Amino acid sequence: MQARAARRQVLFGGGAAAAAVALPSLLQREFRQGQALLPAWVSPPARRISLDNLHTGDRFDEVYWEKGAYVAGALAEAQRVLRDWRSGEEHFMDPKLFDLLHGIAGKLAITAPFQIVSGYRSPQTNAMLHERSAGVAANSQHVLGKACDICIEGVELANLQKAALSLQAGGVGFYPVSNFVHVDVARVRSWTGV
Repeated sequence: MQARAARRQVLFGGGAAAAAVALPSLLQREFRQGQALLPAWVSPPARRISLDNLHTGDRFDEVYWEKGAYVAGALAEAQRVLRDWRSGEEHFMDPKLFDLLHGIAGKLAITAPFQIVSGYRSPQTNAMLHERSAGVAANSQHVLGKACDICIEGVELANLQKAALSLQAGGVGFYPVSNFVHVDVARVRSWTGV
């Protein structure tokens, strides 16, 4: 009886050692659209993003998703930072947009904030911008809370564009003259503007 118990202890100990060796390789699996491909018993890592609104000076640097769920208070604060800076109007922002930004930050291996050129746009703001420029879509994803125009200090715009394109998570517009990349969580497509 004691020999059997000792053998179980050795086998269990060996199994635990094998699991300890295998776990790092499991944790190194690729991310796909912000979701880690991890076993159910492994808690996925928290997601954090950093935003800096260039027009208002408002900042956000918090965990917005943890323990398998979005953090409501953090999403509300991020939504405030992405408000229409011309009118002050806030709008629900699609949480997938934050996942997209988190994925881009991971691809670039950066912790620097995303500088927000434009987040949400009210219908009035978008109509005014559309009248001034053919580069502003009449039915912009900004109005739906599904888009933002971004840049990152110290990151070449072309590298930011490549990281966004590699995720295949929505639209990516490259605006080298205006110095930003448009990202949205609508259908996958890409274009170059001014």
